[in-house]
Amino acid sequence: MTGLGMAVPAQAHQDELWRGFFVNRYAGTTRALAERIFANAGVRTRNAVANPLIEDVSGWPTERRMTRYLVEALPLGKEAVDRALVDAGVSAADIGLFAVCSCTGYVTPGLDILLARDMGMASDTQRLFVGHMGCYAAMPGIGAAADFVTARGRPALLLCNELTSLHLQPASARVDTQQIVAHALFSDAAAAVVLVPGDTGGYTVREVASITDTSTADHMTWDVTDLGFRMGLSPRVPQVLSVHVRDFIDGLLSRHELVLSDVDGWAVHPGGPRILNVVERELALPPDALGVSRETLATYGNCSSPTVLLILEAMRQLPDPPRRVVTLAFGPGLTLYAALLERT
Repeated sequence: MTGLGMAVPAQAHQDELWRGFFVNRYAGTTRALAERIFANAGVRTRNAVANPLIEDVSGWPTERRMTRYLVEALPLGKEAVDRALVDAGVSAADIGLFAVCSCTGYVTPGLDILLARDMGMASDTQRLFVGHMGCYAAMPGIGAAADFVTARGRPALLLCNELTSLHLQPASARVDTQQIVAHALFSDAAAAVVLVPGDTGGYTVREVASITDTSTADHMTWDVTDLGFRMGLSPRVPQVLSVHVRDFIDGLLSRHELVLSDVDGWAVHPGGPRILNVVERELALPPDALGVSRETLATYGNCSSPTVLLILEAMRQLPDPPRRVVTLAFGPGLTLYAALLERT
């Protein structure tokens, strides 16, 4: 992984979003509950193509949201891709595989075709679109890109592009804690990464691994409705993670004759403060191990699939970047995905 690029729309402050918009959607005890959730979400600022302080899209039909998705996602993705290519010193014409992850919009021709055209990729560039995998999608995307690079000896490019702000849901008369949590956490971003063959610097992908507990498939959902996509987020998700995460990570590391103490970088998807607390506790990590993940949540919110790449980019900018990094994310399934990366 030799080049990373990111792009975000205009910034919004969490407290301003609460005071200027969301506080008026709730009343009585529900308002008090929502205020606590917003205050304790671990989010300081977020980014949105559809800032509710400027425009309320909660009543928009899905068709209108999808039209807006293409208008906003295309330039945002182009910016992230361009920055990743420049960072890697790779030409768009040299890309052999272009993979795109997104669960917040559907258009055909898709971002993979339109961006390949606009960025000057070759006509024989292979394309892969990964949809509806949610927050962990970057990892299977990295796995597919790394496999292509290994098998074909050509560079690959992965783009994760999510616009969750387009799926603001209408206010409800009943208490809907799951929607309050979703509205308090999610944000918009695009992030791209270039993978090339050989040890040319950057991070080598040693392994991508996953585990899925299908008995908890209803704990995290993303349903297409007439009013956009609706998040379902069970409060039992951290409990499920606590059951699986230690054995899963121990197994990944043991296959490379490593243990937890050999890892000096943890890029854990911040699905929320409770998620990070569970991972920290179950892996017995030192207090500062998830500092970059927590700061990413505070600065950008939960951006779904691009978030892990945002964390990796922040780690690369540290005075002494970590040598071994484990990326870890969670999503529908319930699925845990991880990648072991090593700086070369």
